[in-house]
Amino acid sequence: MTPAFAAPAKPAVSLSAQQARPGSILTVTGTGWPHGALLTFLVCGQNAIGGTNACDNASGRAATADAHGAFSRTLPVVAPPKPCPCVVHVATVPPDTVVDAPFTVIGHPVAALPAVTTGGRLAVLTARLKGSSGLLTWFGAPPRRELVLTVGNLGADPAKDPVFDVGTSHGVYAPQYDQQAWNGTVKPGRKAELKLPVELAAGAHGDYTVSLKYGGKVLVTQDWQVSRPWGVTLFWLLLLVVVPSAVFRIGMAVVDRVRPRGRVRPRGRVPEPSASVAALPWFTPDTSPYVQPYLPPSAPTEDRPIPKGRT
Repeated sequence: MTPAFAAPAKPAVSLSAQQARPGSILTVTGTGWPHGALLTFLVCGQNAIGGTNACDNASGRAATADAHGAFSRTLPVVAPPKPCPCVVHVATVPPDTVVDAPFTVIGHPVAALPAVTTGGRLAVLTARLKGSSGLLTWFGAPPRRELVLTVGNLGADPAKDPVFDVGTSHGVYAPQYDQQAWNGTVKPGRKAELKLPVELAAGAHGDYTVSLKYGGKVLVTQDWQVSRPWGVTLFWLLLLVVVPSAVFRIGMAVVDRVRPRGRVRPRGRVPEPSASVAALPWFTPDTSPYVQPYLPPSAPTEDRPIPKGRT
């Protein structure tokens, strides 16, 4: 007899209160999440159909699911940038699993949800990042890539000029999405290749994740490892060498300009006789009173008297 195994529980989220005023503290608990999954918590407006652009990202929190897939985290209640209906948006990092729990922010405006016209049902067949870093990126220019997708229309209606949400995230931060439209039509049962540009901030480096959403659903994520802009580091090292050298040379030039220019006679040196003395017309070099002639030592002569006591 084959034993029956229980199906894994689906991720669920519960709130300590269904409504609260801004400034309050809300407790968010969950079960059925992947073991050790990193989770993010946000208060969002418009049911988060616009992605995290409708959420207050500054007040977001993070937590990790325990060995049983459960968690409990406090979250400050804030007014999201979009009107209600609001939700507490809980998502894994990267956002493979997302659960939105309905929540009411007391005093926050309420408006009708914007119409969402997706047209067709697109699915991503293949995805890759195309491109490489150039010389300018090595010196801190914004890294750029191209997200190349092969999508297929699994629905019965054609997908005309679909609008995608392309977002990038770094570390535990939630993706920041930008809407990008693709001009074209994907007929039912057909596939097409799409190219969407992706750009990071200047000087960005590290491990990034590129996410693609369509119709409020994450279709694909791609890892992007951005190398450090070593040209900026080299520039600062050269600056630390060049600036002190330039300051030293300027200082030496100033010292050389302001020091006295008088001639100083060296100590212990006897001045040489002036050349004009030897050039006097009424004296010859051997009879000049200022120049004593050289007299070699004389040898004793035979006419010199012999001192007494010597023979």
